[in-house]
Amino acid sequence: MSKETNNRFYLPGLAFLSAFLLWLGWPVKPLAIFLFIGWVPFLLLEKAISEKTAPKRGRTFFKHAYLLLLLWNIFTTYWVSYSTLGGGIAAVVFNALFMMMPMMAFFWTKRAAGRTIGYLSLPIYWIAFEQFHLNWDLSWPWLTLGNGFASLPSWVQWYEYTGFLGGSLWVWAVNLLVFFALTSAKKGAGKWLAPVLTFALPLVISFVIGSQYQEKGELAEVVVVQPNFDPYKEKFEGGEGYVPFEQQFARMLKLSEEQITPNTRFVLWPETSISNGLNWEEDFARSPVSYALRDFLNRHPGLELVSGITSARLYPDSTQKSGTARFHEQVGYYDVFNAALHFKPSGQHEFYHKSKLVPGVEKTPYPGVFKALKMFSIDLGGIAGNMGTQETRSIFTHSQNPKLVGAPVVCYESIYGEYVSEYVRNGASAIFIITNDAWWSDSPGYKQHLAYASLRAIETRRDVARSANTGISGFINQKGELLQKSGWWVPAALRSQIRFNQEQTFYTRYGEFIGHGTQWLALGLAVLAVVLGFTRRGAKPGAAVV
Repeated sequence: MSKETNNRFYLPGLAFLSAFLLWLGWPVKPLAIFLFIGWVPFLLLEKAISEKTAPKRGRTFFKHAYLLLLLWNIFTTYWVSYSTLGGGIAAVVFNALFMMMPMMAFFWTKRAAGRTIGYLSLPIYWIAFEQFHLNWDLSWPWLTLGNGFASLPSWVQWYEYTGFLGGSLWVWAVNLLVFFALTSAKKGAGKWLAPVLTFALPLVISFVIGSQYQEKGELAEVVVVQPNFDPYKEKFEGGEGYVPFEQQFARMLKLSEEQITPNTRFVLWPETSISNGLNWEEDFARSPVSYALRDFLNRHPGLELVSGITSARLYPDSTQKSGTARFHEQVGYYDVFNAALHFKPSGQHEFYHKSKLVPGVEKTPYPGVFKALKMFSIDLGGIAGNMGTQETRSIFTHSQNPKLVGAPVVCYESIYGEYVSEYVRNGASAIFIITNDAWWSDSPGYKQHLAYASLRAIETRRDVARSANTGISGFINQKGELLQKSGWWVPAALRSQIRFNQEQTFYTRYGEFIGHGTQWLALGLAVLAVVLGFTRRGAKPGAAVV
């Protein structure tokens, strides 16, 4: 064992270095190149621990790998604590713990099946976990490795084939090859050929795809509005500086009118723009807001509205209620939705219910287990409690032009690649993101959220129009390039011509085939590791258990 591994600071130092490099390569810094060496110190850490003859190597590995993941989570998502300190702490502590699942699976597989299969298993387990992390109740895929290229969309134009998990595979492949070259006994520059080519070839392919790609679809004018209400003080009733809804509504109308032209076909208002109590969907057509919206749109022929709204739906009795329904003695069973509203000049309207809900904010994950942890829930102003959802992804089609079809993506949903592609498979020809990014103050959080939308644009080859209450509103083209954006914490409205593309990409048609494929491979590797582990123990009675 080397002198370095005997140094008590060596292993913690490698853990810190890995976390620092991964943070350095993370958006919104355009330094993604550091992601390609960010895991190398971790691999050196694991190698040093595995080569020890001391007992309890599994515990030693867990301790230092968890330190790495905890630091990486803190460095990149510390801003969650700006909302609620307890919730922010819980987010980084638990997410780092969840990330240990593929790490421990790799450690035990390598020990049971040997070096070759062990290192092969690492990216498989990791990406299988990333796929799993997209779909369970505690989903928080902010640190999916493929998101790391969000600030450099020109590097990953091939996401239209692989989706963002292709980026995760790229990162792990280069890291492993750099590690092999670094630890190889071979001399000379030749050993670096494989990592250099694995890094460079996808870049070249991306630049070629980007240079040849021609944006597609019919052009139409869209206006996005950023009204800029503080969600903790001004926006929701009960805040110390609450702005009455009538005044909020007036500001959104005023900002819209400043940018609307006779050619404008959609105007977007952000998440929960219409939040004057519960808007009962059954009676919405007869509400004062509905009449006001009809008057607004009738002043602008051809214009239709997509807006965030807090809505509710009543259930006749307990036999028809959903699993998220609430009960009130005077009302009965009902659901509350963080929804998107599509409103037309005729007064016709439709709702989409946000269905990728924020854990600890809009839903209690696994309530039987986690309801005792409400003290760690995250406070996002007026949005709280178990919200209702829907099974399918709705699309909003312009009543005068069936080619103009928007995907009403509500806030957190925009970080889910396969989920957003479902709107496109259902016919969406552009992506409308309505959000509220002021929860995290002026931090990397809202900037990262904006950048991730570029990846959705590439994966689906859809223009993105983004309306944020506070944060950054703007427009992104089909190559993931941010063409126009608002400032932070200022009222604004922007206008642009965007393309409504009706063609579907390979990724749109087939989804996360990398993620689903690695899950099956991970299952096979886990079974192999267990079988080999028992076989070796049977061959060596009394073998030590770590």
